[in-house]
Amino acid sequence: MLLALIAGIFSGYPVAFLLAGLSVVFMFVGDIPLQSFSLITSRVFGAVLENWILAAIPLFIFMGLMLEKSKVADKLLLELEALFGSRPGGLGLTVVIIGIVMAASTGIIGASVVLMATLALPLMLKQGYDKSVAIGTILGSGTLGILIPPSIMLVVFGDVMQIPIGQLFAGALFPGLLLGLFYALYIVFVAIFKPQKVPPGKPLEKGSVGKLVLRLLKNLIVPALLISSVLVSIVVGIATPTEGAAIGAFGALLIAFFNRQLNWRVLWESLKDTCLTTGMILILAVGATAFSLVFKRIGGQDMIESAAGVLGHSPYMVILAIMILIFVLGFFLEWIEISFLVLPLFAPIVASLDFGDAFHSQTDVMIWFAVLVAVNLQTSFLTPPFGYALFYLKGTGIPGISTGDIYRSVVPVVGMQLLGVLAVALFPAIALWLPSKF
Repeated sequence: MLLALIAGIFSGYPVAFLLAGLSVVFMFVGDIPLQSFSLITSRVFGAVLENWILAAIPLFIFMGLMLEKSKVADKLLLELEALFGSRPGGLGLTVVIIGIVMAASTGIIGASVVLMATLALPLMLKQGYDKSVAIGTILGSGTLGILIPPSIMLVVFGDVMQIPIGQLFAGALFPGLLLGLFYALYIVFVAIFKPQKVPPGKPLEKGSVGKLVLRLLKNLIVPALLISSVLVSIVVGIATPTEGAAIGAFGALLIAFFNRQLNWRVLWESLKDTCLTTGMILILAVGATAFSLVFKRIGGQDMIESAAGVLGHSPYMVILAIMILIFVLGFFLEWIEISFLVLPLFAPIVASLDFGDAFHSQTDVMIWFAVLVAVNLQTSFLTPPFGYALFYLKGTGIPGISTGDIYRSVVPVVGMQLLGVLAVALFPAIALWLPSKF
C-alpha cells in the first residue's frame, strides 16, 4: 500500500484522490469485509466533516487574508526601513521583524512570501544587498507563519494528535521566535564580517526618530491587540480555538474597514481564497482519514511499530528516525499530507515511548513531539524540488532572480531551521515552559 502511494505521488496524481482511491482498492486486496465500507463513511464524517475544531481553519485563514489586505505590513515595512535601514543589515532585520509580525497575523505562507518579496526584495537589491542574503532572509522569515501561532498547521496537529490547541500554540511560540532570532543573528553576522553584502541605506533625518516610532506604534498596536487577545483567550481557556478564530476574523474585518481597505472586491477575494484553501485541506483530510483506517486494518500500524522496535529501547533514537523520515518526506509532500497521513501513524508510537523522568507527563511528550515536527516541516516549504515558498517567490517575476539564485539562498536558512529542530530536541523546555504556566 505504501509502495502504491509512493508511485502515485511521483506520477503527479492529486494526493487527496490518490489516498481515497487506494483505500478502496486495498479494502478489496486486503480482503476486508464489505461492511467495513461503513467505517470509512463514519470515520470521515466523525473525524472531518463534523469536527468542531477544524471549523477554526477557515476562520483563521480569513483573519490572515483580511489582515494582509489591510496593508498593515506595507506601512510597517516603510517605517521600520526608515528607522533601521541606515545601518548595515538594517533592512534585513526589518524583513525579519515583518516576517514575525506577518506570521502572527496571517499565518499564510504564500501571502507572506509574495508580499515581502514584492515590497522588500526590489528595495534590498537596489540598496546593494547580496542576492542570496536577501532572498534567504525573505524565504526564512516568510515561512515563520506555519509555526508561530495562530497557525492552521498547529490546529490540524492538535486535532490529529488529540492535544489541546491552546497548549500547542503556547508550545510553538518560543521555537518560532527562536527561528526568527536565528535569522536576525544571521543578518548581524553578515553585517559584521561581510558588510558589503548588506550595505546601509540613506541616513536618518535629524529629529525623525520620534515621529517614526510614534507612527510605528500607531500602525502596530491595533493588530497586536487583536492577535494577542485571540491567542491569550485560546491559551488560557477563555475561548475554544473556533471561538477565538471567529473573534480574530471579525476583528480583522474591522481593521480592514477602518484602514479603508475593505470593499466588495477585497471581501470576495478573501472569501474565495478562504474557501479554496479550506477545501484543499479538508479534502486531503478526507482522503488521508480513509487511507489511514484501511492501512491500519491490513496491518500497517503493526509493521511500523515493529520497525520502530528494531531501533532498540532508546526513545530518542525513535524520535531521531521519525524526524529524519519527516524531513525527507518534506521534499515531496506538503505539510497537509504529512499531518493527516504520517502523524496518525507515529503519534501512538511516540505516546508509548518511555522517556523516564525527562518529562512530567505524556501530554508534555506529545506537545514536544508536535513542536519538533512543526519546526521540521517548516523546511518543507524551502527544500527543492517541491518547496512551495521557492515557487511563490519565483512567481513574483522580479527581474534578475534566477532559480539557481533561489536554490542557493535556502541552504543557510534550512541549516538554521535544522538547528532549531536540534535546539528544541536537546532543550524541551523551549517548547514546554510556556504551556506549563497555563
